[in-house]
Amino acid sequence: MNGYERRKQKKKEQIYDASLELFFKYGLQKVSVNEIAHKAKVSPATIYNYFGTKEQLYTDTLMNWMDKQLAQYESILDSGLSFPEKTKEIMLLEAKNLKILADEFPKVPSPELSGLMQMMESYSEQKVAHFVRKFVALGKQEGYINKDQTEEVTMRYFTMFKNELSRSWDPSNQEQTILETDQLMELFFYGLAGRGRPQEQGVGNHNQSSISKKD
Repeated sequence: MNGYERRKQKKKEQIYDASLELFFKYGLQKVSVNEIAHKAKVSPATIYNYFGTKEQLYTDTLMNWMDKQLAQYESILDSGLSFPEKTKEIMLLEAKNLKILADEFPKVPSPELSGLMQMMESYSEQKVAHFVRKFVALGKQEGYINKDQTEEVTMRYFTMFKNELSRSWDPSNQEQTILETDQLMELFFYGLAGRGRPQEQGVGNHNQSSISKKD
C-alpha cells in the first residue's frame, strides 16, 4: 500500500468511526453528511467521493463494523482459551452485538430496510458460514461437540442459547449477565442433568470445564 492509499484508508476509518457513532446514536435519517464530515475531520466532498450517498455510507459502515466483530470472534477462537471459554466469550459478544442491531434496525426507513436485510443475509452466507464451520470443527476435534452432529443442527443449538442471552442482555448489570451466561454454558455443554451424567449420554467427553473453575 503506497502513501496515497494509506492516507485514503486512514480517512475512511475516520469516517467509519464517526458514522458508526452518529448512526447508532441517532439513526440514519437524523444524521447528515455534514455532521459526519465534521466529526471525522474531513470534507463532505470526501465522503461523497468515497461512498456516493449517505445510504451507501451507512451500508458500508455497518459492513465495516460487522467485519471487525467477526475478526474479534476469530481472535477468540484462535486464542489459548479452552473451547467452553471460547464459546462463552463468543456468545457474550454475539449477544451484545445482536442487541445493538435490534436497537438499530427499527431506526432504518422501510425502503432501505429490505436491502439491508438482504445484505445481512448475503454477509452471513459468505463470511459467517466460514467461521461457523471453523467453530464446529474445533469443537468436534476437542471432543466438546458430538462428531455425528451436523453444522446446521449444532449452530441451531448455539443460536437458541445466544438468542436467549441477547434477550436478557443488560449493559448496566454485567455481573448478572455473566452469571446467567455461566449457567447457560453449563446447560449448553452438559444439559439439565449436569456434568455428572454418564459420558455416553453427553455431547462431549470432558468432565471438567474452565467456565466455573476457581483458582
